[in-house]
Amino acid sequence: MTTFILVPGAWKGSWAFEAVVPLLERAGHTVHALTLTGLRPDDDDATVATANLDTHAEDVLRLLDRHHVTGATLVGHSYGGMVIAAAADRAGGRISRLVHLDAYVPRDGESCWSATNDHFRHVLAAGAAATGYSVRPPGDRDPRRRPHPLASFLQTVRLTGAVDRIPRREFIYCSGWEDQTPFAELRTRLEADPDWQVHELPTGHDAMHEAPEAVAALLTG
Repeated sequence: MTTFILVPGAWKGSWAFEAVVPLLERAGHTVHALTLTGLRPDDDDATVATANLDTHAEDVLRLLDRHHVTGATLVGHSYGGMVIAAAADRAGGRISRLVHLDAYVPRDGESCWSATNDHFRHVLAAGAAATGYSVRPPGDRDPRRRPHPLASFLQTVRLTGAVDRIPRREFIYCSGWEDQTPFAELRTRLEADPDWQVHELPTGHDAMHEAPEAVAALLTG
């Protein structure tokens, strides 16, 4: 059986995977869904202001250490793709599979800010205007969403190349929001890369809520 570590996207916590976790556990897998530093309900302003991409990668590494995990599958949604790439590069061979669920797949020196599109750069800039250190959630969707640490969007990722030696790397492209998605060019790039397997789901960005069974099927396939 597999140990899955699920990393949510911006503004969200472990609850983002609430429909997928029981499906994986019912199949006999071990599942850890994370809430990243700065996104926890009891995090104070100083914690939010100082959390960055390194902080979030360390969240994953600490979980690996705490549970003595090897051979893990890291799943990152959206911004979480930045986190799993950074963590996997530093994990010392303890990761056997990466799944970027409609998520950024950074190259060394990229940030979430540099890798996204103009639409989301506007969302981030407008959302940070109130505090200068956190980005408020856009729109009026799930009320559990929290302001996201701005520094984590802006910090560039440092990759040594170790992440490229992970034996199984997959990208799930959600095709149901093509008017806004920042991942169309990424999908084309990865489809041309023999080291990557690309899947498609005909959902909006939050596939875990729209099609949890389909997401679970891809993760266990």
